[in-house]
Amino acid sequence: MFRVIVLQATVGVLIGLLFGLVQGWTAAYSALLGGLVAVIPNVYFTYKAFQYFGARSIAVIVQSFWAGEMGKLILTAVFFAVLFLGVKPLNVFAVFSGYILVQITSATSLLLTKSFLKR
Repeated sequence: MFRVIVLQATVGVLIGLLFGLVQGWTAAYSALLGGLVAVIPNVYFTYKAFQYFGARSIAVIVQSFWAGEMGKLILTAVFFAVLFLGVKPLNVFAVFSGYILVQITSATSLLLTKSFLKR
């Protein structure tokens, strides 16, 4: 999972740089912040969900996944609220582009990892 988080952060930075080159400074930091809104809650989820291992602690593992997912959703909502209320000027298209592309990165990287492991 650490590799997926690093990949997400890298994609977020690259998206920010791309928006910066194409649309300017406001779009660059907007896309970067949108990517961070995706990455930081995913780091929290990874920490909570993979805290426990072992067959004897199934109930604790399920509870930690649940807590990680709920925390991730709450953090995402809070970060979007803070972002839209506190950062001016903001390029909304760049924010959502950064967020969505980082989320797509995590989904596709897990699929690629699974297919790579089958080889």
